[in-house]
Amino acid sequence: MVALPAVDIRRAVRKGLEEDLGQGDITTTALFPEPTPARAKIIAQQPLVVAGMAAAIQTFIAVDASLKLTPSKRDGSHAKTGDVLLRIEGDGRSILMAERVALNFLQHLSGIATLTSHFCHAVHGYPVHIMDTRKTLPGWRPLQKWAVSLGGGTNHRMSLGDGILIKDNHLALMKNKKTAILTACRMAQVAASKDKPVIVEVESLSEVRDALHGKADIILLDNMTPARVKQAVKLIGGRALVEVSGGITLKNVRAMAAVGPDRISIGALTHSAPAATLSLVLEPRRQLRGPSSFG
Repeated sequence: MVALPAVDIRRAVRKGLEEDLGQGDITTTALFPEPTPARAKIIAQQPLVVAGMAAAIQTFIAVDASLKLTPSKRDGSHAKTGDVLLRIEGDGRSILMAERVALNFLQHLSGIATLTSHFCHAVHGYPVHIMDTRKTLPGWRPLQKWAVSLGGGTNHRMSLGDGILIKDNHLALMKNKKTAILTACRMAQVAASKDKPVIVEVESLSEVRDALHGKADIILLDNMTPARVKQAVKLIGGRALVEVSGGITLKNVRAMAAVGPDRISIGALTHSAPAATLSLVLEPRRQLRGPSSFG
């Protein structure tokens, strides 16, 4: 699992609060001019993999360091519908001011972790890695890729400096289109350091042969059917790792895993994951003297 991106979380929390509280919270200030003791809890409204708890906690602390925070779930844990993820106690005004930003982190990142978990479950039993891509929100990449790892996925390149990936548009700029893949692979092998793989994206079996001739470390089969991927895997014969990408859904990912790729990369993990459904329930402290739903 990727390490907690603490620096990136602090930066994202600071930016999120600047957006939301840069001009203050005029509603809360108007309604509650004095401290208002309160308790709150964040509740899962669906089964999910928790991601973003660290960011949510940092959000509440940044707004008011005196708030008492008691997490019931940690990042990477599973929650059922109705489970309490986090309890907060202190000034209700501070809870209101931090609520939206904290929930944004939890809902978005838990959505990514949960979707990734579904994909990993769908290919259970096959020796294949479910991987993310660089299709992430600007500024959020470390957090989104962290959420993928919490859901059981494997991170692809974090940046353009993490490996050579020769894509169709790189090949489009090569002068000789007939030898583009072979030439690009050879040039990349010269430039690549020992720990940086050379990956080349191909769209046909003919291009697979060119990539093999160019000694690519990983051959990325783009938008191929499972039947065509099976042919490519047989042709490659272990001489390179096989990655598939393009058009992968929960409906077809198991069929794709069954034909033998080593990696399946899915942009939807980060760019299309639905936000997890969570709610924050808030009560003034004075109501807690009688029966309470916070026990």
